[in-house]
Amino acid sequence: MLDVRGLEARYGRITALHGIDLALRAGELVALVGANGAGKSTLLRAISGVQPCSGRILYDGKDIGAVAAERRVALGIVQVPEGRQVFGPLNVEDNLRLGAYTRSRAESDAGLARVFAMFPALKERRHQAAGVLSGGQQQMLAMGRGLMAKPRLLLLDEPSMGLAPRLVEEVFAQVRSLKEARTTIFLVDQNARAALAVADRGYVLETGRVVLAGSGAALLADGQVREAYLGM
Repeated sequence: MLDVRGLEARYGRITALHGIDLALRAGELVALVGANGAGKSTLLRAISGVQPCSGRILYDGKDIGAVAAERRVALGIVQVPEGRQVFGPLNVEDNLRLGAYTRSRAESDAGLARVFAMFPALKERRHQAAGVLSGGQQQMLAMGRGLMAKPRLLLLDEPSMGLAPRLVEEVFAQVRSLKEARTTIFLVDQNARAALAVADRGYVLETGRVVLAGSGAALLADGQVREAYLGM
């Protein structure tokens, strides 16, 4: 589904990504792990079209490097951003419906029902302002907003950031349910253990370069990964 070849990105004179090559097959959950500043979020932003880059991004075999970000959403590439970034003054339902701005009203209604079934707490708070929700509820809202766009490729950027352990478990339970539903997911998370445990495959990024790749289980067992990212 996704084939990234020789992707590079810069911030001024600083090169953030150095010739990244990676791929995702339809229905896979692929994790990207690495230290802060390794370039993980930059890579997701490049794929979603909000970060200028060079190289090739092939989606279903077609080069989308020149395709605008909003058009990529219509094609099914949807990013749930780091830090949640909900619209605080708007209520929960309005936040969710904004995720379906490329869809019809009927699709929006159907999407809302699916999200409320997945996250009952959001249904209970559908008329509350998003800004008064807890961090965990805001993360549910951010994920639900992404799902409203009917993604074929879901880019999840740090979904467990800043959450209590119980809520981290809940978030990853929802990630597993999306995987079981055959949603293709590219997952970035500082919780390398949880991310690799749920992943079919993974990549390790260091200072803008892919340094390791393999199955989630193989990377969990790799001594270099265990020492650098799992504290073992």
